[in-house]
Amino acid sequence: MRFAPALLALVAAVAPATPGGAERGDDDAERARRAVEARRFVPLASILDWIEARYRGHAIEIELEEDDDEPPTYEVEWMTPAGHVVELEFDARDGTLLETEGRGLEDARR
Repeated sequence: MRFAPALLALVAAVAPATPGGAERGDDDAERARRAVEARRFVPLASILDWIEARYRGHAIEIELEEDDDEPPTYEVEWMTPAGHVVELEFDARDGTLLETEGRGLEDARR
């Protein structure tokens, strides 16, 4: 399972830093799982497959952001072979790449 560290990062990322956060994080992870099952979100694995098909490197952190005013997004921090960290932001509903931040992504292109 090559995505295990990234999936663990996602679970950790959705847990808030407040007392009882583990319980709330479990609720957030469960909501995300249900959204994928209901086909409201694309699976995280498909996002990681898309990135891996285009860029060398690996995911170092993944967050699921759900703000009331914006579409839900997967934010993937990607480390290139040169050691650059790039953030790629995807619409969680359809997998569209919305934004990239950082440098060195072009050098990592397959």
